[in-house]
Amino acid sequence: MFGQIAAANSLSDVYAMGGEPKIALNIVCFPNCLDPEILGEILRGGADKVKEAGAVLVGGHSVQDEEPKYGLSVTGFVHPDKVYKNAGCCPGDVLILTKQIGSGVINTAVKAQMASREAAEEAVRVMSALNRKAKEASEGHTVHACTDVTGFGLLGHCTEMAKAGNVTLEIHARDVAYMKEAPDYARMGLVPGGAYRNREFAEPYLECGGVEEVWLDLLSDPQTSGGLLFSVPCEEAQDFVADLKKAGIETAVSVIGRVLEKQDKLIWIK
Repeated sequence: MFGQIAAANSLSDVYAMGGEPKIALNIVCFPNCLDPEILGEILRGGADKVKEAGAVLVGGHSVQDEEPKYGLSVTGFVHPDKVYKNAGCCPGDVLILTKQIGSGVINTAVKAQMASREAAEEAVRVMSALNRKAKEASEGHTVHACTDVTGFGLLGHCTEMAKAGNVTLEIHARDVAYMKEAPDYARMGLVPGGAYRNREFAEPYLECGGVEEVWLDLLSDPQTSGGLLFSVPCEEAQDFVADLKKAGIETAVSVIGRVLEKQDKLIWIK
């Protein structure tokens, strides 16, 4: 599963630019004190995900290290006129997210041995899911901007999109899809350190009024292999969501906000 999640995370960058992954190269760090069969299982998980993506695994590089690390260098193709960028949000656009968030909080609860089996299973299911279906479903629609939500958290990536597009993004905290038990664990203080760094980065650009702290923690939560965040014209949003669901996406799709003309703050959370 470690291998599958790492591979899904690596492949996601190509999908986030509207591309199709074609080849992947393993990059592995592994300690000599662990059973080599563990490494074999990690590589098998990665290979399975690469195959699911329709790409080809073409070898890799490995080094001895004290801590296991695994990822892939992925190459894909996209038509030059159809590249998705994180710049380009237009006032009036609707923001659509294709996976629920909260994996950082859930993983923190797992490390503390406080997560339920259901919570851990949901996190694994979401992190290991490819963004392939979401990207393919988007092809028949106008996409003004797109990014994948990863370690910068939803708040960090929204800030980058707002900066790049010279607009303000209005995020409806209660409309965002969260992993079911993530709010409960966040209220217990099981929030990863990366969430606070993400919040600190976004703070100067943020207007959040009386929004409850737990939602700010979750919006800042660093994600591993998160979903795609699309900015699409308002008139296409309903059909866009319908096509995402028709594609058989097994994660939660949510309409999380809208794009405004640039205001004094880049992010408004309501």
